[in-house]
Amino acid sequence: MQGADIDLTAAVHAAQGGDETAFHAVFRAVHPRLLGYVRTIVAEPDAEDVTAEAWLHISRDLSRFSGDADRFRGWTARIARNRALDHLRARGRRPQELRADENALADLPSSADTAEEAIAALATSKAFELVAELPAEQAGAVVLRTLFGLDAKRAALLLGCRPGAVRTANHRGLRRLAEMVEHGEERGATATKQNEPGARPTRVTEIEATAQ
Repeated sequence: MQGADIDLTAAVHAAQGGDETAFHAVFRAVHPRLLGYVRTIVAEPDAEDVTAEAWLHISRDLSRFSGDADRFRGWTARIARNRALDHLRARGRRPQELRADENALADLPSSADTAEEAIAALATSKAFELVAELPAEQAGAVVLRTLFGLDAKRAALLLGCRPGAVRTANHRGLRRLAEMVEHGEERGATATKQNEPGARPTRVTEIEATAQ
């Protein structure tokens, strides 16, 4: 168990004993990813309300929870998903279903590893900005597998599908994220080169200079 997981496990157990400071620590550790996951199911501005409702249920049932940090993340994600699905049903909408395509896993893209490393290195808010650009089924799988750290079996139980469907969606999502990261780096490198001393000004810069 990693240090962060050890700290979260200890904070959860302390919060179960009534320690409000520990509960705040749990909230800070879990909320950003929980909100990001809800956003893959429910559109803004309702996502924040749904996540707040999920925290009410988490707080109410916390004393009945049993397990470590990994189980706690899965437990909170399940509560949030249930609240999100209730929200969709109340509005006559249906969530997207994950469909497995085992052939898609025959040759896993190496670019997925690049995306996973890049996402892990990003601040949580920036990571979710990128994930939000994915199709809903891919975003949900990436959040649960890569950002929440759930294994495919636990994520599949949560999503109500087969582990293969989660793996497929996760790898497809990571492949698309790898492309986003690569293109972002290329744009950043181009901008840096254009701003170097002696570099030829961009068309926009030329127009601005002419207008002065």
